[in-house]
Amino acid sequence: MSDKTLGKAVRADGARSLARYLQQQIESGSFPAGHRLPTERELSERFAASRGAVRRVLGNFKQLGLITQVVGSGTFVSERVGELVVPRDEPPTEARSVAIQTSPAQLMEARLLIEPQMVALIVRYATASDFERMDECIVRSEAATAIEEFEHWDGALHQAFAEATHNSFFLRILELTNVVREEGEWGRLKRVSLTPERRKRYEMQHRAIVAALRDRDEDTARALLEEHLREVQKNLFGRD
Repeated sequence: MSDKTLGKAVRADGARSLARYLQQQIESGSFPAGHRLPTERELSERFAASRGAVRRVLGNFKQLGLITQVVGSGTFVSERVGELVVPRDEPPTEARSVAIQTSPAQLMEARLLIEPQMVALIVRYATASDFERMDECIVRSEAATAIEEFEHWDGALHQAFAEATHNSFFLRILELTNVVREEGEWGRLKRVSLTPERRKRYEMQHRAIVAALRDRDEDTARALLEEHLREVQKNLFGRD
């Protein structure tokens, strides 16, 4: 399911955001077969798209066989969805190979170069649902009782930043980042370095970054994200 294919019937910004959101939710498995989609009215309000634009997006997904619509019941993810998309939580062999060859130090160097560049697109394109996902990741990370659980939701938050760019390049890069983070050496370093004080600091930074993004304050959000990544790098490796 490509962005190009979906884009044929999608022109307005709100409609494009809706199409990308549905694509991401279906590919990630968040919307499994049989899942009931929000109503046209809810989607129209959430993505600031006209009802006609919402119907065109849904019609495109229906034509691709990804959803079904039942009069009086609603719109549902197709039972055939498993045949039509490749789940995003199953990285290809090549990605796993790259992850094995990438050290945690190399990962942090790349993240410092790449992630702050996402901010401009997030400020421009992020939707209400994108911010809802960021809030969910923050709440779940703060409620985590184990380092592994905190690390999962920490990664999910940065993945949510990539999703909020609505740019497939950044999304793929952050997916690869999370594959690297699943490797044993990263987990070992995180367990050694993540003190309660540092975790609390990271949580405060996460909330500040999301607040600046929600305010569409590009300069502040970029500076906060870069500061956060540099602090993680210093805590992991003992250097700036």
